[in-house]
Amino acid sequence: MVNSTTVKGAAKEAAGKVKTAAGKATDNPKLEGKGRAEEAEGKVQKTAGKAKTAVKSALK
Repeated sequence: MVNSTTVKGAAKEAAGKVKTAAGKATDNPKLEGKGRAEEAEGKVQKTAGKAKTAVKSALK
């Protein structure tokens, strides 16, 4: 079972990867940094979603 937090985190992580790649390709360190930060936020959000799902499953 996947919840919306996990999906949103995965989407944010993917968007961050795109921004990081675009920043590298255009030699734009600011964009690359924003991409890395967004990617990290997405990973955290995705992990929180997985934990939320695990807790719900354990309580059933």
